[in-house]
Amino acid sequence: MKRYILAVDQSTQGTKGLLFDEGGELIARADRPHRQIVSPEGWVSHDLKEILDNTRAVCRDVIEKAGIDAGAVAAFGISNQRETTAAWDRETGKPVCPAIVWQCARAEKIAARHRDQAEEIRRKTGLTLSPYFPAAKMQWILENVPQARKLADSGRLALGTIDSWLVWSLTEEHAFRTDYSNAARTQLFDIRNLCWDADLCSLFTVPLQCLPEASMSDSVFGMTDLGGVLPRAVPICGVLGDSNGALFGHDCRTPGDIKATYGTGSSVMMNIGDEVKISDRGLVTSIAWGIGGKVQYVFEGNLNYTGAVISWLKNDVRLIDHAAESGALAAAANPADRTYFVPAFSGLGAPYWDAEATGLFTGITRVTGRNEIVKACVESIGYQITDLVRLMREESGRSVSRLHVDGGPTGNAYLMQFQSDLAEAEVVVPKLQELSGMGAAYLAGISAGLYSDKTIFSTAGQTVYAPKMAKERSRRLYAGWQDAVARTLMHHSEEIEEETI
Repeated sequence: MKRYILAVDQSTQGTKGLLFDEGGELIARADRPHRQIVSPEGWVSHDLKEILDNTRAVCRDVIEKAGIDAGAVAAFGISNQRETTAAWDRETGKPVCPAIVWQCARAEKIAARHRDQAEEIRRKTGLTLSPYFPAAKMQWILENVPQARKLADSGRLALGTIDSWLVWSLTEEHAFRTDYSNAARTQLFDIRNLCWDADLCSLFTVPLQCLPEASMSDSVFGMTDLGGVLPRAVPICGVLGDSNGALFGHDCRTPGDIKATYGTGSSVMMNIGDEVKISDRGLVTSIAWGIGGKVQYVFEGNLNYTGAVISWLKNDVRLIDHAAESGALAAAANPADRTYFVPAFSGLGAPYWDAEATGLFTGITRVTGRNEIVKACVESIGYQITDLVRLMREESGRSVSRLHVDGGPTGNAYLMQFQSDLAEAEVVVPKLQELSGMGAAYLAGISAGLYSDKTIFSTAGQTVYAPKMAKERSRRLYAGWQDAVARTLMHHSEEIEEETI
């Protein structure tokens, strides 16, 4: 009988069920969205029960869609939205409040209280102090949800990331577990000693007993029949944060391997090997995964607006009717036009980290038209990714000859060629775009003994863009981008100075 690997990719917008065969081929996919709960204060939450119900539902849906015997599923993997924070009662299984989504800034004032300890936090966790990470979110829950503090005092409170909620809820034994890639994003985990840091937990007032056991990403986290979806329990044996899952799905397992995920924003991540390196130039350090008893680390940089720039062109300024138009219009623009666009709609992310910066067009002349403006917007995506690729080269001391990419904008041939030219590296677009879920599925399959880690990763169907532009020209264009960013930051600082006069 054929055997299959089932995985879910539980993301910010919804949950995907993915089914892979013995050769690692995706044979079916099912999706269910969940609500984005936004309060009058702008707080963003998710319903944990809805996420759990959708997880079971997409597993049922994808098995039915594939038309296979559910008993042929050999193992289960999970990739999940990182940093979104869950709290529940370990005795009843009931959430004590909605999950606080990673992008929610309600814990900003709590994070600010710990500013004097920011360097200690960064040294231990590799992360810049921010309400983006779960530590401050957990402290907010403990201070603002009365039931949470009562449950913490009685030892019944569970605090964790979405993977730990799913593992606890789905396993027969209610295993309270997380993997290293998720634990490392909490801002409570010592990434060198691979343990929860007692001093950081005390700083954020999070009791150690409220946190899950952290372990290797290819561990057997527990057994599940997915609430009756499967006729027998199978191991959950591949758990990864979504961006880490994409890195694994790209087979970026060698130090120096790098990938960029193009979504609303972007995550650029480089495998830096088995030693911790801390950057002082806007990158964070985290754990890629723990596999086979060994841990690898990554540099990561996050960008606020990449693919969202194309949405802005379509939905807000209406210069295009369809996202696919952007590449054709950019290709038709005057190549000599020197318009630059810095998309600081809500500040600039890595490596500049200026939350108050605003967007800027510069270099516009009388002959700049629609095509040239669209080109500047498309190219702004490539420039931002190149900022991080160049910085990671410098900080890691490693050359980058290939950039692995995924996400909707990778279908834009103009952007991908421009990205290759600017980054001075081949850009590799995979056949399959479900990289996060695929990474978790492949890891589960390897852990379960169904896949060989040497043969499962295939290059079939890849599209590779090689640099074509003369290096002198690409470097001159990039220098123009750096000037545009400097103008953006200078303009912002002048505005602040005016306000203080």
